Amino acid sequence: MNIVTALLKTSIGKKIIMALTGAVLIGFIIGHLVGNLQIFSDPEKINAYAHFLQGLGPALWLIRLFLLLCVGLHIWMAVLLWCENKKARSQSYTASHTIQASYASRTMKYSGFIVLAFILYHLAHFTVKATNPEYNEMMWTLADGTVVPDVHLMMVAGFSSLTVSLFYLISVGLLSFHLSHGFQSMFQSVGLRTETWGRALKVISIVLSLAYFAGNAVIPLSVLTGKVSRPDSSIEAVAESVSSHLNTPSG
Repeated sequence: MNIVTALLKTSIGKKIIMALTGAVLIGFIIGHLVGNLQIFSDPEKINAYAHFLQGLGPALWLIRLFLLLCVGLHIWMAVLLWCENKKARSQSYTASHTIQASYASRTMKYSGFIVLAFILYHLAHFTVKATNPEYNEMMWTLADGTVVPDVHLMMVAGFSSLTVSLFYLISVGLLSFHLSHGFQSMFQSVGLRTETWGRALKVISIVLSLAYFAGNAVIPLSVLTGKVSRPDSSIEAVAESVSSHLNTPSG
């Protein structure tokens, strides 16, 4: 606890916390993307993968809480640093840094909050299913006979909506934009960025952010264009099931 308190007292300490939490979050979003790309395989694969994660039980919730803590700390440090910079900024600082700052770095605070809104919606949409309770009716029987949530069908149904897909593409675009600067900043904050390989690091960050965007964008685009689909009867059956439950009078 003393270490955390000491870090919070200095700008360098706050940047280190941002770098460490950023590294955790970058690892998570890449892993999350790899998992989502299984939508291009047989539904059995991604549904079995989702079932495996759910089978972690309390460990999964500990992971989720840890990730939420990282998100909270990352945003908190960003806000504190932005407030400090605003107060301490001088004309000399502006002259020597603003010119070199990329557009991505100057808009980090805006894209960050928009991405946060997207994360909350994404959780409500696919994890909690608050926005689409009919997803609770989508089930899949695995090869071993276990009945599990049909994540594949949920994704197809969700991204079949042009509005949802556009919002997803815009948000992932902003997250990729955020990543293009954050990846470089992470190394600089912990003193690992040097002039020798600074240019190479910039190229790597751009390639990484573009690859991340492309990997995410191909999912809703494939659903919208019919490259990834499920029989219409699957979605219609769920709609009829939900409708029948809503119309059945309570005892």
